[in-house]
Order: sequence, then structure tokens, then C-alpha cells
Amino acid sequence: MTSQTWSAPADASAQAAALLAGDPLHGALQVQAFFGERYSVVRAFAELLAVEGERRGLLGPREYDRLWERHILNSAAVAQHLPPGSLADVGSGAGLPGVVLAAMEPEREVTLIEPMERRSVWLRDVSREVGLTNVRVIRARAEEVGEAFDVVTARAVAAVDKLVKWCSPLLAENGSMVLLKGRSAADEIERAKYALRKARLSAEVLAAPTLPELEPTTVVRLSRGA
Repeated sequence: MTSQTWSAPADASAQAAALLAGDPLHGALQVQAFFGERYSVVRAFAELLAVEGERRGLLGPREYDRLWERHILNSAAVAQHLPPGSLADVGSGAGLPGVVLAAMEPEREVTLIEPMERRSVWLRDVSREVGLTNVRVIRARAEEVGEAFDVVTARAVAAVDKLVKWCSPLLAENGSMVLLKGRSAADEIERAKYALRKARLSAEVLAAPTLPELEPTTVVRLSRGA
């Protein structure tokens, strides 16, 4: 299967509705309000991720009842802490957070960096299907890309010290890394202090709320030129 031949099934929305029947946030009014005019694009991505996710090895079978909270909204939370400029999402995988951010911010240039071929194919497929014209996909490891970006994101890729080593060469002179992390964020920063010093990066842990009833996402922002 290639991105030249694949297209979304005609009944993708119906399939997604069945798969996401247990997710209380699928189609919820508060989610529509959160995404505003970009909701239809984000929903189209979520539906295709539901339909194709398990078959393409992107989602486990237990993820469907919490797809919006754990994956879509968790990814969207980082948008509030992004500086302006070009963005690279490292280890983009299923498109989290990169595709979600590209859908939310259609004026921002977004590059999805993914070393695995089948995931790169998915990223091209889904970006085309939902009409994202601000996205390009590079099949490579971060250290192989050889370009500079204003912002680098990553979700569930590696600990902070490894991400600094792999991704700091991708940063423009005054660029920032904005990483989705969990409750161990402060410990990861402490373990990464020497790598951060070498890369001339300062670190801060930020809360990134979405819906009032959901726990805020934890974001680590690493900045140069601060």
C-alpha cells in the first residue's frame, strides 16, 4: 500500500463512530468548541486514525475509548506553548502531535520526521486525505535531517537527555524544543542537566490545560536565547 494509491474508505465516519462509541469525547460539544473552526479537520484525522490505527500498528485495541483525551487533546495541548515559526515533529509516528498541530495552525509550516517507512506512508496518506497543505514528511532519523527549525516537538519518543542529543542540531539559533511529558518531567530535566548545558538550552516545566474536566498535559520547553 502506498500513498499514491490509498484513499480513505467512503464509510470512514461510520466505521469511526462504531470504533469510538465508547469515547465520551467523540463529537462532544466542548471538544468542538475547543478546536473551533479547525474542528472538522481534527475530527477527520481522529476518524482516520481510528479506522486505520490498529491495522497500521499505530494504536492498540484499548485506545479507542480514550482516543480524544489521551491522544488528540493531549497533542493539541502543546499548541498554547509553541513559539512562532517552522515546526518539526520528531518521531511523529501516528501524527501525534504533528498532524494535530498542523490541523490547528494551517499557516504554520510543519515537517513530520519519522524513520519507519510504514508510518511515513501513513503520515503522507492522512495529511493528504484531510487536506493539510502545510505538511511535509521526511523519512529519516532526527540526526540525519540536516535542517534547522524554529520549534521542535516530540511525544513519547525518548527521555529529555536523549532528545537533546538527537534534536538540538535541528534547532535554529534561537529555537525551542517543546516536548510532551508526564509527571517525571522534572526528574528528566535533572538527569539531562549536562546535556542541556552543552546544548545551551534552558528548561521549564509548563502545564497545558485543554478541557476543564481533564488533567492538564505536562510540557517541557527547552529554549535558546532566553
